[in-house]
Amino acid sequence: MDVLLQKDDQLLVEPGKGVSRLEVIEGPTGRRRWPDDVKARLVGESFQEGVRVCDVARRNGLNPQHLSTWRKLAREGKLALNLSDGPTFAALVVDESVSSVPTDTVPVPVEIEVPGVIVRLAANSSAERIAAIATALRLA
Repeated sequence: MDVLLQKDDQLLVEPGKGVSRLEVIEGPTGRRRWPDDVKARLVGESFQEGVRVCDVARRNGLNPQHLSTWRKLAREGKLALNLSDGPTFAALVVDESVSSVPTDTVPVPVEIEVPGVIVRLAANSSAERIAAIATALRLA
């Protein structure tokens, strides 16, 4: 068989020669659809400190340019990132007037403040209890 030209989806042979054998290979066509949650996970991974885009792309069978496009979409707000997977932090405000009081006096209650609500807990409240209330307030 004398092949004149081979393209991705065509095989051209000389007229009159015919094809004696044709092999069909099944599998991905090269165009994959990536679910948004997978895109968000890969973009989030690529934004971590010390991580290179090309390494994340190579590990996941993706072109670095494709991942860079997703990163651009995320920066523009067109690709939602799931930030609930990582740790969530709350602002810590230290009131200097309270910290000047000697520690051997009455324990200071714990206060959690969100717009419109202040929750005061006993100073001996457990960390688990404080975390549960803070989580409930964040979800509300």
